[in-house]
Amino acid sequence: MTTQVIETHAGRRLCIEVAGDPDGDVIVFHNGSPNSRLLYPPDADDAVGRGACLVGYDRPGYGGSTRRAGRSVAAAVDDLRAIAAALGVDRLVTWGISGGGPHALACAALAPDLVAAAAALASVAPYDAPGLEFFEGMGERNIEDFRFAADDPDAAAVKTAAVAEAMLQATAEDLLGQWATILSPADAAAVSGELAAYMIDSLQTGLGPGPGGWIDDGAAFVHPWGFDPADIAIPVQLWHGRQDRFVPFGHGRWLAGRIPGVDAHLNDTDGHLTLLRRVPDVHAWLLAQLRQT
Repeated sequence: MTTQVIETHAGRRLCIEVAGDPDGDVIVFHNGSPNSRLLYPPDADDAVGRGACLVGYDRPGYGGSTRRAGRSVAAAVDDLRAIAAALGVDRLVTWGISGGGPHALACAALAPDLVAAAAALASVAPYDAPGLEFFEGMGERNIEDFRFAADDPDAAAVKTAAVAEAMLQATAEDLLGQWATILSPADAAAVSGELAAYMIDSLQTGLGPGPGGWIDDGAAFVHPWGFDPADIAIPVQLWHGRQDRFVPFGHGRWLAGRIPGVDAHLNDTDGHLTLLRRVPDVHAWLLAQLRQT
């Protein structure tokens, strides 16, 4: 895996991590919130084993990427186009998990000329989604974060900065304590070994320059996204587990009912983090869509 810094047309820096040969089929990954460009090694190995190139990037304000305060979810399309231009590709696929899910869906909705297919795992739904009980089944920590972001941005910024500082000093064991209200038993069992080490490394890489990226993510989720998932016209695969307390099952069910022709996999056994074991299936599906276009 290699790290590169590229430039957008607006002169912002974007820091990316690339696994595999960029001359192969390109898969762009949108990580969760907070997080970074770092790729989970089993995901990178799976993509490379399929003859593909997996690319992760720091959303603006995280890691090595220039902050873009006030950005919307839809602004991810600008970053995707910059990555494609830097790699010299005119067709790719993309997926995101958790807070990365809406960004992958934005690229599906707004860049069908570039994106052949997209996937969203444990994705947040729009804050104003009609008919969705947004907080039903969500852990207390995330309820507070979303409510602050929507109702009191100043308080949200203060809290986010404090939590980010604690995360920079955290061990995997500390993380389990900080996430106590959002970890289902399925997810708690998954946070060990390689995954725990990766999560700490990725969080601390993303938050190293400060909490700006995380603050901007929070605001973007609770304000208009800049697109309607109902307008997506390319193939989309969706995964969500009923044991998810980070982003409740209702969010996946709502998106599955909103996105035309979606290939939805809603199951009773997965939590939030356990969906990482579904990534090989996601890669296989995405590449099949790309290679038949």
